[in-house]
Amino acid sequence: MSGTRERRLNMAPAPSSTSSDITLNINGEKRTLPVDHRTTLLDALRERLDLTGTKKGCDQGQCGACTVLLDGRRTVSCLQLAVAAEGREITTVEGLAEGDRLHPVQQAFLDLDGYQCGYCTPGQICSAIAVIEEHAAGWPSAVTDDVRPEAGPPPLSAEEIRERMSGNLCRCGAYVSIVQAVAQAAEAKTEEAAA
Repeated sequence: MSGTRERRLNMAPAPSSTSSDITLNINGEKRTLPVDHRTTLLDALRERLDLTGTKKGCDQGQCGACTVLLDGRRTVSCLQLAVAAEGREITTVEGLAEGDRLHPVQQAFLDLDGYQCGYCTPGQICSAIAVIEEHAAGWPSAVTDDVRPEAGPPPLSAEEIRERMSGNLCRCGAYVSIVQAVAQAAEAKTEEAAA
């Protein structure tokens, strides 16, 4: 009997590796690193690549502090596995400015005090960039009155901004300034596109 059992054990497939080398395209730069397959994108960014602008808040996908852009769309990096981000374009708050020139959303947050302690600000900024793009593309929100595609984008009112930014929490309560900053950045983008 033990001989049969021994043969079965020898025939079992070898356990697969739980880690591998991955290449992430972060802020326009390819970075290769070994990761455990269970490593979140947030932990890879902060702990392995020293990109600490992205913050770890709740680690449950509810506060938005870890928001980054993945192929231009916002995602909470604490729920995104690093291996699943391979081959995709990742943009963190560190990759938004062009040299000394801040991204218009970063500048609006600075101009209008859209931050207090600043902990949630990187995630707020990444979300705001996506909000402006989503709105310009005509994506409706839960408060959009007319969701028909032919209606086009609704006015980017304070109510629209609040709804679209609702996945990002600010424990300091800088919401009024955040809404103003998003509105200013959206207006600047519209003016730039028109010029």
